[in-house]
Amino acid sequence: MNIYSVALNIHDHNTYDGKWHKQIERHNRRKHNLNYEWPHDPSPSKEFFMEHVLPQYQARDEDNQFAFTISNLGYKFVEDLVEHYFDDKEFVDFKPRNIWEPYHKDNVYYIDHHQSHATYALLSSGFTESDILAIDGRGWKFNCIFVDSQGTITDLSKKIPIGGLWNRLAQDIGFKYLDAGKVMGLAGYGKYNYQAHAMIDAYLLDANHTLPRFAHKVIKKVPKEDIAFTLQQVTIDLIKKYVYPLKSSENLCVAGGVAYNGYMNEELTKHYTRVHIPPAVGDEGQALGTYMHAKYFIEGEIHIPSVYAGRDYDYKGTDKLDIKEVAQAIADGKIVGWFQGKSESGNRALGNRSILADPRNPDIKNIINSKIKMREDFRPFAPSVLIEHYQEYFDTNQPSPYMSRIMPVKKDTIPGVTHVDGTARIQTVDRSDNERYYDLINEFYKITGIPMLLNTSFNCQEPIVETPQDAILTFNKTDLDMLIINDWSMKK
Repeated sequence: MNIYSVALNIHDHNTYDGKWHKQIERHNRRKHNLNYEWPHDPSPSKEFFMEHVLPQYQARDEDNQFAFTISNLGYKFVEDLVEHYFDDKEFVDFKPRNIWEPYHKDNVYYIDHHQSHATYALLSSGFTESDILAIDGRGWKFNCIFVDSQGTITDLSKKIPIGGLWNRLAQDIGFKYLDAGKVMGLAGYGKYNYQAHAMIDAYLLDANHTLPRFAHKVIKKVPKEDIAFTLQQVTIDLIKKYVYPLKSSENLCVAGGVAYNGYMNEELTKHYTRVHIPPAVGDEGQALGTYMHAKYFIEGEIHIPSVYAGRDYDYKGTDKLDIKEVAQAIADGKIVGWFQGKSESGNRALGNRSILADPRNPDIKNIINSKIKMREDFRPFAPSVLIEHYQEYFDTNQPSPYMSRIMPVKKDTIPGVTHVDGTARIQTVDRSDNERYYDLINEFYKITGIPMLLNTSFNCQEPIVETPQDAILTFNKTDLDMLIINDWSMKK
């Protein structure tokens, strides 16, 4: 039986067929598949529906299951198309009580937005049982749920409506729609502010979750970094207050857009023995979770997508790549665009679509932000560290393979990847997960004595590069020194 999964989101439209995770933004080069001049422009969602949803819906038969999920505005933008083309619209009223409860009728398989997040996190973890936290800004029937080890859903949407506030305040303090990650980076520069806390509390107490009338005065008066710091603190306080008392397992899986919050995720490791956050935790992973749910419910099979589930590109040089040469170039101060095999799922570069540099260089952050990424100067970069050595440099109790947690740095020898507050968002690299990337870091370790590289996503004011052509274009328009595409290399 074939299953084809799609996610009807307002942004991060994606599909999955069991092998290829097609993140639409990577292919049309339109970040989040949005019109950034008007983020609530419905046309990208309508285009996605006609090109990727409707053909698969109409092709369903006894051998082809059409699986999907929706988000609030994602559905509203295509409601007229669903009304016209879909035979059954009853799924819009479906609200699950258990993670494994689907709406399944006439080869159409539907689950709730947060069920998809939760399923992706749980089944990709390898845990036999676990608690699950699925938390984001806006889903369909929920904004935040807790799933206990028996699969029962507790709705925390009214108690922890924090995802929407991160997006709202990001825009109010000068960033764009979906720029909550920038606010998290800014939090490292700030300190607690009682006026910002009062503003956030008023938002949480409001039945409609809107900012109070005095918010504009607070936003104008209080430094934006202090607002960010206070919002970060409140987020962790809410998790402690409402999630911790529900604990039913020593394992925890986390997904949803708020699961990109590395400070929160690290705090969770102090309360749970093992914490799993998969790579595509936001809406870009919705098609994955929906497919996995259908596969498990219909066929009883646990399907775990590859972290590297993009398309493969046959783009190879005539000679075998000299890993030692690349490692030496980085040690000599060169900044390298690193393109290998299939692209990663999610918004973090995990060694196949990365920009790499020397973490010992105290000026490297400013160089990359200003001359390559063309972004704000406060934005930090992550270290990719050999798994055997991560606890020598970082104060944490478990690996972080998908760059999902932020923890204190223990040594002063890696200023290029140490944030202003003395932390880093690390990626622990195991050779069994990415052999060539591990070997490159290991060669750098042999040269320098430092078992890690600075790693940031391979892009410049655009989605992460997908094709070799994307990589070459970005290489040519930035100050990258060297480009590696599989076995092929280019130098300036």
